Amino acid sequence: MTGSQAQVVFYSLSRKFVQEKKGPTQKSQEVIYYSLAIGHHLGVIDCLEAKLSCPLTGFHAWVAHLPVGSTARRKLEGVDRFGEICIDSSHTHLLATALSTAAPQMTVEQQDWSQQLIALLQSIENEPAIYLMVRRHDD
Repeated sequence: MTGSQAQVVFYSLSRKFVQEKKGPTQKSQEVIYYSLAIGHHLGVIDCLEAKLSCPLTGFHAWVAHLPVGSTARRKLEGVDRFGEICIDSSHTHLLATALSTAAPQMTVEQQDWSQQLIALLQSIENEPAIYLMVRRHDD
């Protein structure tokens, strides 16, 4: 893809499942909670679903509305540095606050992206096991 066709996609954890042939013999739900508790996903596969997509150039313009040097801006700029970032419950408040504060300076489209992202952040607040994976797709 050329720069104008590159996209940034926000994926949300939609479900988890146990890879039965490789996973422990415990009940699937027990394995999922155990793996979350210890931080390992042995035999547990995360299923991500695309929830928000925007062109890379639009993403750059959107993020530029956040204060320079702010933690929220640095977090989202990680998409350029690393190709992908993870947003979890430790990021929800700072991102939602920064997006809400910057909204008056944004275009209508950017405000819509902000509202969609804030709704996704709220879903993480409601269920901390949910997280977002944000990826840059260049091709």
